[in-house]
Amino acid sequence: MGKLKKIHIVIISGLLLATAFMFNLAGMDFWKNTALIVATVVAGWSIAKTAIQSIMMKSFSIELLVTIAVIGALFIGEYVESAAVTFLFLFGAYLEARSLEKTRTSLKTLMDMAPLEATVLKNGERVTLPVEEIEAGDRIIIQSGEQVAIDGKVVSGQAHINEAAITGESIPAGKKIDDQVFSGTIVDNGYIEVIAEKVGDDTAFSKIIELVEEAQEGKARTQKFLERFANVYTPGILVLSVIVFIFTRNIELTLTFLVIACPGALVISAPVSLVSGIGNGARSGTLIKGGEVMENFAKIDAVVFDKTGTLTQGKPSVTAIHAIGMSEDELLKLTAEAELISEHHLGQTIVKEAEERGINLTNEAKDFAVEKGYGLYATVAGRRVVIGNRKLLAANEIELEGGVDDYAIGEEKLGNTAIFVGIDGLVAGIISIADQIRPEAIDTIKRLKKYGVKETIMLTGDNKHTAEKVAAQLGIDTVHAEMLPEDKVTHVKQLQEKGYRVAMVGDGINDAPAIALAEVGLAMGAAGTDAAMETADVVLMGDQLNRIPYAYALSKATVRNMKQNMFFAVGTVALLLAGVLLGKVFLASGMLIHELSVLAVIVNALRLIRFKEAGDKEKQYTESIPEMN
Repeated sequence: MGKLKKIHIVIISGLLLATAFMFNLAGMDFWKNTALIVATVVAGWSIAKTAIQSIMMKSFSIELLVTIAVIGALFIGEYVESAAVTFLFLFGAYLEARSLEKTRTSLKTLMDMAPLEATVLKNGERVTLPVEEIEAGDRIIIQSGEQVAIDGKVVSGQAHINEAAITGESIPAGKKIDDQVFSGTIVDNGYIEVIAEKVGDDTAFSKIIELVEEAQEGKARTQKFLERFANVYTPGILVLSVIVFIFTRNIELTLTFLVIACPGALVISAPVSLVSGIGNGARSGTLIKGGEVMENFAKIDAVVFDKTGTLTQGKPSVTAIHAIGMSEDELLKLTAEAELISEHHLGQTIVKEAEERGINLTNEAKDFAVEKGYGLYATVAGRRVVIGNRKLLAANEIELEGGVDDYAIGEEKLGNTAIFVGIDGLVAGIISIADQIRPEAIDTIKRLKKYGVKETIMLTGDNKHTAEKVAAQLGIDTVHAEMLPEDKVTHVKQLQEKGYRVAMVGDGINDAPAIALAEVGLAMGAAGTDAAMETADVVLMGDQLNRIPYAYALSKATVRNMKQNMFFAVGTVALLLAGVLLGKVFLASGMLIHELSVLAVIVNALRLIRFKEAGDKEKQYTESIPEMN
């Protein structure tokens, strides 16, 4: 039955009740009873229909209890009670449906923001096309006030873009040539031309909607328990009602007991809280993948961080080049040629430095091979090049002569990562690379500890000196350096064996094994990164570390709200049943209180839609972060 039809039936039933009241005042008992019976049938038909459908599906629904009670009331001539119960139940169901719609407002808001069309430059002419007709490679024109319809890279112009739909951050982000833009965001001011890379369902915005829909359908352990409980509880109430009748021989008391014991508020106590909490997170740029993840996250007491790109900005730069037996540019060219094929962020930093110095790279590297966690090998212009850490050079019997290791240690103590380069069996130099700590990192660690995290740990493949310096600046409790991916997995296991509930924060790709093992895996800066979305339990759509404590606080608030609803629902039913057995609560009044308790549970859950972390007022981070180089 549609929403419009349901409200019409509620209105008709209510008018019939009002008419019966007028007949009662006029002393017209026959017409009063007729109006009450018609009101019962009008409102009760849909309830009975749902009850029959549940029986056919071998399930016991709340509607079944109400139907039995209403038929019993009609049988004993309690027409006022039967009409009032059906009206109140149907009216309560309508109000519940309307209230539950509000718990999904975050998803609806996201869907309403989905772009419908875009201006495409084809053959030198501007053409407006529906988004479903746009193809990868199309050149899209976006001006002030317009919505971005695709994911892609800026190739012309500059603009400030509101990325709240993706990241939850309301302050517009500046975009220039080579920057990424995402579908669903809005150009605040400026003009840009973008080459479409992802279109339609492949865009980050579409994936957000898909993930939120899946998350809101995902059930928590508590919710699953309540559903199993309801399937046992309902037939149990039927049996208890029979026992009550056997002992009291009071059919009205029995029917009242039957209706009042309906577990309506209890059944919805968990899902309404979870839907509201997940919706709030999505609106804030934090995707929490379902109720079970929400429950797990609320119990976390240890958080493990990757360093590069998580605690640091992930935008390293070359700070020094120490060449031995050749010029800096020659060392840089040989190293960059070898790194051209590499996908590692440090390798790409070296390539970028060579390009900025005007060094011509010819992509002549051969015999390219990667030693995961150590470095790589390649042959460049007939010379064997080894690039990586100390262990890789030692494994290739390349000795660190002439104070090279002392120089490297000095660079590492300054916060740099030292990249060792060996050529033809001899050490050829060191390239120093530094990454800046995120400005919000210190505050993030403080807030996590404030909310109950007992242990913060940093696991990194970087050298010991740099790792310890970063950890000291951020107030991280424990640091382990020179980690391979499998080492990170081992440390997560060790924490779990000690009784910790672990959250792992990484990029969702390199740290995938550790993220998968942890109770909760979080992916940083995941906008547009499919692998991160699939791997992590919590996806932070913007490159914002401060969303982690927000998501943690939201999870705790959601689980707390869920428990409040459950205790209130159980307490209300217990008090009402006690009132029924003591003769203080009757069928219609008990039904009214029961429906009000359902609405109270929904209203309490709706508070989560407006949840804000204490002090979360578009924080401006002013901590002074020392330079790492």
